[in-house]
Amino acid sequence: MRTKYLYLILTFLVLLTPMDVEAQCAMCRAVLESESTGKAAEGINNGIVYLMAVPYVLVAALFYFIYRKMRA
Repeated sequence: MRTKYLYLILTFLVLLTPMDVEAQCAMCRAVLESESTGKAAEGINNGIVYLMAVPYVLVAALFYFIYRKMRA
């Protein structure tokens, strides 16, 4: 039983460890590095934030409706 909790804690620690990765395509990287103003990089970063936020909003809405249904 104790080893099960140890494995669970180790798994969470490994998943929460930050990693440096290069996850850009070659064309996106070339365009962003060659631009001097940084507007394109800012736009791409904002787009990533919007794309990342949508699933969280949908899951929060789902849990809210489930919570309302369970209280009624």
